[in-house]
Amino acid sequence: MSGFGFELLTTDGRARSGRISTAHGVIETPAFMPVGTAAAVKAMTPDAVAETGAQVILGNTYHLMLRPGAERVQRLGGLHRFMNWPGPILTDSGGFQVMSLAELRTVSEAGVTFRSHIDGALFELTPERSIEIQDILGADIVMAFDECTPWPADEATAAKSMRLSMAWAERSRAAFAGRAGSGLFGIVQGSVYDDLRRESAETLVEMGFDGYAVGGLAVGEGQETTFRVLDTCLPLLPDDRPRYLMGVGKPADLIGAVARGIDMFDCVLPTRSGRTGQAFTRRGAVNLRNARHAEDPRPVDSACACPACRDYGRAYLHHLVRSGEILGSMLLTWHNLTYYQDLMAAMRDAIAGATFDAFAAAFAQQQAQGDIEPL
Repeated sequence: MSGFGFELLTTDGRARSGRISTAHGVIETPAFMPVGTAAAVKAMTPDAVAETGAQVILGNTYHLMLRPGAERVQRLGGLHRFMNWPGPILTDSGGFQVMSLAELRTVSEAGVTFRSHIDGALFELTPERSIEIQDILGADIVMAFDECTPWPADEATAAKSMRLSMAWAERSRAAFAGRAGSGLFGIVQGSVYDDLRRESAETLVEMGFDGYAVGGLAVGEGQETTFRVLDTCLPLLPDDRPRYLMGVGKPADLIGAVARGIDMFDCVLPTRSGRTGQAFTRRGAVNLRNARHAEDPRPVDSACACPACRDYGRAYLHHLVRSGEILGSMLLTWHNLTYYQDLMAAMRDAIAGATFDAFAAAFAQQQAQGDIEPL
């Protein structure tokens, strides 16, 4: 079993390419993590996820503790064996889901008491219990337990929330046993307030984590504000640790964040969009529900090698989507995840070749051209 570590390979401006080593394999960065919240990437088999180029996926403490239960997963051999994913797994701490999904929650310095959104059963989630669950699951990357700051929030509310998260981060750090090949990430909070973001980043760095995430963004503040927050806090984080922007985002968001020094991402957008008929392409997003695709035999994206683009035309995909066929969700999810992984690989190549700015400009120009004209 290998140790956990991060190697910075190349920089181009503030953009970085690197390599994260874990107990279950290597993650080449910049990396995008498909979301497998409840031990499954929706509409995909693990083999299919791997074929898109994904090296790491995300699972979630909140969902897995409620169903099927962390201890049950442990008895069945751990999360990797349970879901048949041999590669690295990052587990979100559950803080966001407690705030967004749980009923009748009560937040205190100790943690959060809440009722399950599934059956109303009462649970308590503390920093110590969150870390314990993630360890029981066998996560390669464990996230500190934090509070999801509401949006919008005034500065006083954001400050109180951030400082609670910092107290929980310290307790998470103390509870983390450091299993071989696993690492613990702290999460920078502070909403849209630069002083709070700086305070949070400096506090976490002083504690010392294996990696650092930036949380509480992409919740409605807009891309310009997201990038400003990254410009504020990323220079305060150590160069020799991976940096993870949580819950982001659209392709242009990924490129802008990589340009500022982010190494890792997760987002439900490519999978959720695939299930609703939207495909991401090199010329922008395409809605396969639209009637203009009904007799179009061309692929969604001629430059894509995924099964949806290789084997089927837009007309057939349009038919599947409009008919509510599960195959449509499967094929478009496969396509979107492939597109995202191709984008990350292209960014890694551009950073290695010191051409990232040119790559970003060419991407923006191609996206601005819009989709191919209807037949």
